[in-house]
Amino acid sequence: MLMVKDVFSVSFSRRKKFLVGWETKPSFSASQNGDRSETLFVMQKLFKCGFLQRDFSDKTLKYEVRSLDDLITKILPHFKNYPLLSSKNKDLKLFREICLLMKKNKHRNKKGLKKIVNLAYGMNPSGKRKYKKEEILKLLR
Repeated sequence: MLMVKDVFSVSFSRRKKFLVGWETKPSFSASQNGDRSETLFVMQKLFKCGFLQRDFSDKTLKYEVRSLDDLITKILPHFKNYPLLSSKNKDLKLFREICLLMKKNKHRNKKGLKKIVNLAYGMNPSGKRKYKKEEILKLLR
């Protein structure tokens, strides 16, 4: 079975050199035990993008796509054609909205980034985050 913790995620990193002080990083990922990693190679071949890397914390192999262009032109259309039949579909809808806002450079101004932060924190409620939502929003005032 393919491991799907946080398939669609958006993380934020403090970057003082950025206009708004934050870097926004959308990501699609899936992981699998090393002895069952064939699915990840098939995904990489199908999407023609992304990379594979070992995750030593849980001894898995992880397939990940971080390029905004690849997310918008390859990953999101795939899931539009083949919708998820799980609760991850809610995360996908929020993720799609975030990626499209980023394509319009909304993450490069405070108002747009606030909207993206609010959307992102509606995804993966059980996931771990380095920064609390309130902490990011407070620094965007």
